[in-house]
Amino acid sequence: MKEKIVLIGAGSAMFTRGLLADLILRKWDIELGLVDVDPEALSVAEKLAGKMLKAQRVKMKVVASTDRRKVLRGATVVICTIGVGGRRAWEQDVFIPRKYGIYQPVGDSVMPGGTSRALRMIPPMVAIAQDVLALCPKALFFNYGNPMGPICRAVRKTTGANMIGLCHGVNHVGHHLAAVLGFPPERVHYSAVGMNHLTWFTEIRADGQDQVPRLREIARKRLRCLNLTAIGKRFAEAGTRRADQAAVDGEDPFTWELVDLFGAFPAVMDRHVTEFFPRLFSAKHAYYGKTLGVESYSFEGTIRHGDRIFDEMSALAASPKPLPEGYSNPAGGEHEQVTDIIDSIRRDSLMVVSANLPNRGQVPNLPAEAIVESPAVADGGGVRPIAQPPLAPGLAGTLASRFQWVETIVEAALEGSTDKFVQALLIDGAVDSIATARQLADELLTVHRVHLPQFQHDGKKRGRAVQSSGKP
Repeated sequence: MKEKIVLIGAGSAMFTRGLLADLILRKWDIELGLVDVDPEALSVAEKLAGKMLKAQRVKMKVVASTDRRKVLRGATVVICTIGVGGRRAWEQDVFIPRKYGIYQPVGDSVMPGGTSRALRMIPPMVAIAQDVLALCPKALFFNYGNPMGPICRAVRKTTGANMIGLCHGVNHVGHHLAAVLGFPPERVHYSAVGMNHLTWFTEIRADGQDQVPRLREIARKRLRCLNLTAIGKRFAEAGTRRADQAAVDGEDPFTWELVDLFGAFPAVMDRHVTEFFPRLFSAKHAYYGKTLGVESYSFEGTIRHGDRIFDEMSALAASPKPLPEGYSNPAGGEHEQVTDIIDSIRRDSLMVVSANLPNRGQVPNLPAEAIVESPAVADGGGVRPIAQPPLAPGLAGTLASRFQWVETIVEAALEGSTDKFVQALLIDGAVDSIATARQLADELLTVHRVHLPQFQHDGKKRGRAVQSSGKP
């Protein structure tokens, strides 16, 4: 069949580049629709797409528009990568909590940053889902936006749209574990269950043998080598960077501590996993003597990297010169599994993937309808979860309040409820008091007011929430 693939949030040009490279390689008969509300970002994506197609001598119809409704009709696949407010809004999600002594390495999934981001993301994503149901109800509908759980839950709860949440984190960690264990990736099989960015690898096998005991022993050896307690103490006393402290960087010590304790490996390692335990790490120097988002996993570095990539893409798009050699070649990234999933569904071949779907019995001791990231099969029947055994009580306990945080922030976003926003901040656990939660909520609502019409309780609400691009 001829595919009409619509990418909403195409101004995230890095994703657009990767997706287009994969589509070129497959040589499908497709029409590609690029949608973004930011005309500048959309122009960059459209020009780069044209150059990539020309470089590969591929003919493909590409349509670009700031109005998704002009592009959605007849779509067979819809992929969402929007980031409301882009990096400038994301900065505020992280910098404002720092005033209250709360440090985040990412700030897009949980903690105050993820909680704030959910308020901006949910109404536009619900509006997109309503348009998908109206204009292309049979389309495969994928979301890559964060926070994954709240977005997918809000869309399903409000519209019933069959949104499938995808993230390459579990796949990436699967390859990492294969390397750690010394096996080629194709010989390692696993089950990973949880919430996006805290997904527990509960089963890991290679050549038919259980690898969890070996992984636990590796964890103990790594922790003995790092001697984390002593390192953190020396660093805190010195107040400066030490050579032995540098050994912690990139070693994911908290991840390995969790492996040793729980006998399961958490994805996607320290940069994300620490945010699910804010009482342990959100203060200054709390991450083994370092401050998350500052000395470790620099948030400013992440933002500079994104700005630099977009500037480079803008320059390439505007240049009369052809693209650099190899620019159109496929590369890993967030996009990397979606074309495989589409192909598996269209050919009715079986593929096992990690997907974010409502819990309808696949994980017996997690809440019904909660968005759970777990193994799923992609075939002619679509993407459907695979039944899993119950999580161990300890692992389920690390997730229990998080699912209620999702429900609370979804209600806050849909109702425009400041009280429920404050409740979600308390459930998240990074704040030290109700008073702090209220002050933090007020400041975040004020700085993001242009993106939060649902909180403007003055009878002048706009009918459609503001949506903005997340340039790459």
